[in-house]
Amino acid sequence: MFPVVQASDLNHGEHGGTRGNRRRPPGFDTHFVQPDNRIVAESTLTRQDLRSPLLRRSFLKPYPVAVRGEGVYVWDADGNRYLDFSGSAAVNFIGHGVREIADAMLEQARRLEFVHTSQFTTPVAEEFAAELLDFAGVRFRGGAVYFSCGGSESIETALKLARQYQVEIGQPTRYQVLSRNQSYHGSTLGALSVSGNKKRREMYLPMVCEFAHIGTPYCYRCDFDCADGCRNCGQQYAAELEHAIEAAKGETAAFIFEPMSGATLGAVTPPPGYLESIAEICGRHRVLLIADEVMTGMGRTGRNFAVEHWKVAPDILVTAKGLSSGYAPLGAVVASKKVVDAIATGSGAFLHGFTYNAHPLSVAAGRAVLRRIQSQNLVHAADSGIAGMVGSVLKTSLEGLRDLDVVGDVRGLGLLWGVEFVRDKKTKQPFPPERDFAGLAGQAALRRGLLVYPMQGCVDGVAGDHLLIAPPAVITGEQIGEAVDQLRAAILEST
Repeated sequence: MFPVVQASDLNHGEHGGTRGNRRRPPGFDTHFVQPDNRIVAESTLTRQDLRSPLLRRSFLKPYPVAVRGEGVYVWDADGNRYLDFSGSAAVNFIGHGVREIADAMLEQARRLEFVHTSQFTTPVAEEFAAELLDFAGVRFRGGAVYFSCGGSESIETALKLARQYQVEIGQPTRYQVLSRNQSYHGSTLGALSVSGNKKRREMYLPMVCEFAHIGTPYCYRCDFDCADGCRNCGQQYAAELEHAIEAAKGETAAFIFEPMSGATLGAVTPPPGYLESIAEICGRHRVLLIADEVMTGMGRTGRNFAVEHWKVAPDILVTAKGLSSGYAPLGAVVASKKVVDAIATGSGAFLHGFTYNAHPLSVAAGRAVLRRIQSQNLVHAADSGIAGMVGSVLKTSLEGLRDLDVVGDVRGLGLLWGVEFVRDKKTKQPFPPERDFAGLAGQAALRRGLLVYPMQGCVDGVAGDHLLIAPPAVITGEQIGEAVDQLRAAILEST
């Protein structure tokens, strides 16, 4: 088990103890404000009620009370330390507790906390937009960025932007946004309409507008003949998009996709030639290509954005999560010059808005995070194709889990990986859904001080168990080794 920090450690020796002099990584905040013990004492993992004034995600389990983060670690109110091997749902990329991010937010708050974007722009938003366009590459030169408060808001923005683009260029009949089965694009109703995550959609289906969903290449469980390394099946999956566009009879505005699947399938990478064919089909049919890089963007896969692995240039790119690394609610829609020009030279206004879009504190956090990513060469560190980088170390370490009887597949790129569990390796038979094997493994890992991201439904939306692994890029090789050892133990305990 990882070392447990005593409760007295949580004050960093502020009252004169020797622990306050411990050396810490440069750039990490050493200041810690003690929680209100009158509340925490009654609210820790072992003693808290399942109901509280806060509407939590579940009434069925208690949650640890997080009070501090530093580097790859998070501490709870009881002094237990957890290694954040999932990056807080693939959010944290630069590590917890980086003081320069908090300082950037504080400086902005002292200067100007908020103005409404219908009345003002701000220097910090303009500067960050320019830096993000440059980070996104030459495809987006001359484009523009719309900042939101997160991934779901950004997807909603992208869907409306695609629709308005088609209207602006004289194609008002185009409104449908095609997507893929076993995908996930967010929790708002528009985002759910283009998502394919069965469990997250089914309750709300009467409320959403349904468009066509096509198959998602999933080489471990391919529907086609994969004797050629999945190249042929990739073309067959791509052909499904062409058929769906033709069936829509001129009403398709856009196609949205995840370059690598996120939590729903667990870091599934596309087969060779697939994304290139998707891009060609969309271009030929005048359908906008929207890349959902909420989870995969900002260096997570060892590239600035995951589409760069396949040299695909989308018309609209959506990012969030790692954009602020969790330091503030932030998402972004990066639109190409073609899309921006259509509106700028047409109606002249994007008919969309949120009260808090381009919030000064959030974009200040995002700009500081991007500069931290670049100054620390974290995209390079995440590259799993370069020996010695932590991305490569993670790949090799996780591949070692294949010798376990219940591990059917290990897949991913950079610092985004999935470990799929099976009841039978030869047949790839999944565990019964009611067993919730991924959940059991996740809880066993939690007891060992390891945070992972368990999911179900990768086989058919109901059956199929996997863990998503997405640590911050500041993780060390030694920490990866310790984490995988504890993960192995947690998996064995759950069998």
